[in-house]
Amino acid sequence: MNKFHGRTIQLVRDLSTDEQIYLYEQTRRLKDELSQGGRGEDFRIKDPDLAAYLFFMEDSTRTKESFRNAAKFHGITVNDFDAKSSSFQKKESITDTVKMLLGYNPASLFIIRSRIEGVCRWLETAMGQYAETMGFPKPSFINAGDGRHEHPTQEFLDEFSFLEHLSWDRSQIHIALVGDLFHGRTIHSKVDGLGIFSEVRVDLIAPPDIMMPGYYINAMKERGFEVRIFESIQEYLDQHQVASIWYFTRLQLERMGERLQNRAGELRKAVTFQHDWMNRLPPGTRFFHPLPRHSETPTIPSFLDTTPLNGWDAQSRNGYLTRIIEIGLLGGTLGADFSGTSIVPQSFDGSFIFEAPVVHRKKREYKIGIRPVENGMVIDHIGKGKSPQVIWEHISTIRRLLNLNVVSSHGVYRSEGEGVFKGIISLPGQRDFEQQAMETLGAAAPGCTLNRIQVAQVVQKLRIGLPPRVQGLTGTRCKNEDCVSSPELHEPILPDFYRSGENLLICRFCETPHSFNEIWGSSWAGEQF
Repeated sequence: MNKFHGRTIQLVRDLSTDEQIYLYEQTRRLKDELSQGGRGEDFRIKDPDLAAYLFFMEDSTRTKESFRNAAKFHGITVNDFDAKSSSFQKKESITDTVKMLLGYNPASLFIIRSRIEGVCRWLETAMGQYAETMGFPKPSFINAGDGRHEHPTQEFLDEFSFLEHLSWDRSQIHIALVGDLFHGRTIHSKVDGLGIFSEVRVDLIAPPDIMMPGYYINAMKERGFEVRIFESIQEYLDQHQVASIWYFTRLQLERMGERLQNRAGELRKAVTFQHDWMNRLPPGTRFFHPLPRHSETPTIPSFLDTTPLNGWDAQSRNGYLTRIIEIGLLGGTLGADFSGTSIVPQSFDGSFIFEAPVVHRKKREYKIGIRPVENGMVIDHIGKGKSPQVIWEHISTIRRLLNLNVVSSHGVYRSEGEGVFKGIISLPGQRDFEQQAMETLGAAAPGCTLNRIQVAQVVQKLRIGLPPRVQGLTGTRCKNEDCVSSPELHEPILPDFYRSGENLLICRFCETPHSFNEIWGSSWAGEQF
């Protein structure tokens, strides 16, 4: 048993940097042995009781077949789950299907490809609990590509290929990412994958409509990457700092709306390499591509196949090798000699309620509006700085979410000190809020204050921030319609978000970022800001 056995790989960062490097070192050892005529016996699991399920709900050739052959290399049972002829056609949930398969073969590893995002993270939680209840070994799940989200195993083979090209020098990398950077999940995985290098320079080349989403660009910058943006290869080559590693992706028309599909020719031209540009590349340049290329209009044209620029053929072969190691790690036969730092489990600890000093001011005479509370609670600073219209809608939303159907009052006023608008809800007779109500208040009105009043005096002032975790609150949902937690998919999942920085909530399953008001879906009445 080792630190990898029974783990799940939903994201690249489900393996620490040290663990990723270990994966690459083991793959290098395996490749060297096989190239010298060896059989890699020390890398094999050889356990027919372990079953690998190829659970592909989207079409795939390279990923599926490389995993199939990697599993066969290990001598384990390989089950090919046919989604098209399964009970999915009868509206069975993914949760129930995987639970059934796990019951047939308790020692299982599921390799899942789906348009639904965050599937492996959900199943890791749900099936881990189920296995514990039934006394089964903890199953592993490998994300073989989920929608537009991530493709970690492709990233591992990509990074292995880059390391080979750079003669295993991890001091720096300068890479150009070219093509459909918006829909390309292999591109999104590079935010974490490139972190194995000490210094990272990334050039993003794509028209604005298919440029990498801002969330991922910001994440790259936060990691210390130097990021530059170009709208076409032509624009990129017109400057002099050209990378020697290029990573192309195809236009993913199947994920585009009609507007972008109608502009496919224009978009493709901006990211397709032309013969006239050959002499503008630095010496030793290598092109990579996750494949497949479009047979009629590839972004890497076929005239490049027999040139030294071709790095994609060897890259494809590396997928089989890295996936042998991934299965070996999660299956328990590899990793006993790992001595680096492992991934730290995600923690949701942290407070969002802070005591603030109580300042007693001279009592004001209220002739209109809210009458001072003798005993009760006052929610203050709602939507501070917004327009009166937005604050009124914000107040209405809070009252609905907290079910404040009580004798009370509310209004919009100017802040005495700053002169900006703010909302107030006055609740005479209200003694306290339960924890769930406090979490709801923090998630719906971060930045507000909660004042406890006794005998017309504020005896306690609490500043309410964004909770570190927002799970299962009534009315919340992920805004990503392709998220596994989407109500339309009818999986038994509670919405689950964690705080990132001070202002964002990230879906725990698909990692879609939300402002606080975006998690409330149709429950939110106010402006999206």
